[in-house]
Amino acid sequence: MNKNEIALLAPANGQVIALSKTSDPIFSKGTMGDGFGLTPTDNTVLAPVSGTISMIAETKHAIGITTKDGLEVLVHMGVDTVGLKGEPFDVVIKNGQKVKAGDQIATMNIEMIKAKDLDTTIMTLITNSSMKLDGLDVTEGKAKAGDTVARAYLKESKEDSSDKKLSYDELATFIIKNVGGKDNINNLIHCITRLRFYLKDESKANDDILKNQRGILDVMHAGGQYQVVIGNEVTNVYDAVMKQLPGLSDNPAPQTNNQDDGKNPVSKAFSNLIGFITGSMSPVIGVIAASGIIKGLLALLTLPQLGALLSVKSPVYVTVSAMADSAFFFLPVLVGFAAAKRLGSDPMIAAVIGGFLVYPQMITWGKSMTTMFSLGSWNFQFLNYSYSIFPMILAAWLAKECEQWLKKVLPSYLQMIFTPLITILVVSTITLVITGPIIQGAANGIAVFINWLVSASGWVGGLIIGAFYQLLVIFGLHWGVVPLVAQQIASTGQSSLNAIICATMVSQGAAVLAVAIKSKKADMKELGIAAAISAFCGVTEPAIYGINLRYKKVFASGCIGSAFGGLVTGLMHGTMYGFTGGLIGFSSFFNPAHPTQLNSFYTFLIASAVSIIVSFIAVWVWGYNDNMTMGKKVAKKQRPGSAK
Repeated sequence: MNKNEIALLAPANGQVIALSKTSDPIFSKGTMGDGFGLTPTDNTVLAPVSGTISMIAETKHAIGITTKDGLEVLVHMGVDTVGLKGEPFDVVIKNGQKVKAGDQIATMNIEMIKAKDLDTTIMTLITNSSMKLDGLDVTEGKAKAGDTVARAYLKESKEDSSDKKLSYDELATFIIKNVGGKDNINNLIHCITRLRFYLKDESKANDDILKNQRGILDVMHAGGQYQVVIGNEVTNVYDAVMKQLPGLSDNPAPQTNNQDDGKNPVSKAFSNLIGFITGSMSPVIGVIAASGIIKGLLALLTLPQLGALLSVKSPVYVTVSAMADSAFFFLPVLVGFAAAKRLGSDPMIAAVIGGFLVYPQMITWGKSMTTMFSLGSWNFQFLNYSYSIFPMILAAWLAKECEQWLKKVLPSYLQMIFTPLITILVVSTITLVITGPIIQGAANGIAVFINWLVSASGWVGGLIIGAFYQLLVIFGLHWGVVPLVAQQIASTGQSSLNAIICATMVSQGAAVLAVAIKSKKADMKELGIAAAISAFCGVTEPAIYGINLRYKKVFASGCIGSAFGGLVTGLMHGTMYGFTGGLIGFSSFFNPAHPTQLNSFYTFLIASAVSIIVSFIAVWVWGYNDNMTMGKKVAKKQRPGSAK
């Protein structure tokens, strides 16, 4: 047989018919791919091809086999038999097991299926035929189990495309295939630079193939997610991926991976917590960063040194300031909505609970510390939850648990009204009386402690945080710090921690810029300059994954520079009044309440200059030359579709 041909065997004794003649319109129109039907005369079902069992339906009526050539073959036993919940079927193989063409994979009780007045036709489909096949020949008529009844003609393999710039749609197809295919994806979210997949089985993903493809900076396993680092174009790639996964938007709750991955319970719990915080905060981070820039620019326009171009009492200032404040003021609503979508619960219920926390009367009582009630010597007071994050994240989780319980105990005709009614009353009360005060107190305490650490011993805090913060970025754990920074700004109006983080972004940008200037390689210059601009704008992943981490000394040079930048920031007690980082975050160093106080802005200028100079020199002298080899393997590439 030609190497570009694959024989498909009859999966049972019976009559082979063309797919177009089968009774189900989904199959007959080729919606699921090319293939054929077989009306069986006995109960034994064989594998039509050799390969690895890649899917067994919970209801046992369908089995997937992936061949070594990458064909995805589906054996679907009967039409509409999913409703039989596996009763007529007995599967004799396991997921991940290798089978040869002609091996028995299942039995089906055709008499039981007929008794239910259902079609017994076995469909043999190549679900990725549009990508893999040039054609399929089917021989209709009577056949014995194991006879060759069809020939699939494979498309000729194309040249290695790892160095080719793919379109967004092509890159999306490539990524879906190499994370294990559509069936391996439970859910997908994205942050500023990464596609964050929730996979059923991460071992099916081809790390090396993905890393070596142009347009993909790196892959990471962290926080219970399979993260594909794209860079600045992540939104376009995400949209292209979601276009090819239309059903994914109907399943907003990423499923927990229950397989034994070798992690202890504490590690799993921590990963789930980071994943939850990431999923809750990722959709919100863009708007609060933009709001921080607006606030900083407003402060800049009110500086007397620049002629006080805008008065703080002018309608323009008040209006634009309200636009910026709204994202922070209504943060519980935004975070609650995002967290509920992440959990798969009702986002409208979570949004209402968030709205309750920022209801004007509640805020008025919270600011005045009005007492709700007293139990003996304990006084329960209202707190101000505008700008808060952690209480709402827990409230969203409690709401989800409450919803699930109510759906189990309430009749279906009562759920539409009483599920939100009870959930809102119960969770709002628990948040107001118990969890909110505890979490708000702890979060405010941590924020105050960090501010105190940097203020009381600024050089120690600045040096340590500056040196090691970007290590969190490598594993995607820096999103766990985002709520802390936001909490600091919410509770104190400023964040000394964010001022130090800002220096780490500038340092990594300076390090990659040094590589771009020093290198004589055109692609290195192109990537380096683009990554430097991104880092100076507050997003360091393109710099880290594109160049810095692959040439480890470059990353280390950036950390050395940020340690010095953090040291300067701590010594000068610099702080930020907004959320944005990098050089573009300069406006956040102006104090909106006291525009003439420029200490933090001067700190920003000096710390940024120190970070840039130290990082640049370290890379130039020690960190990089064109004869260095990357940290990733490039000499040996796997063929796309090959086993990992």
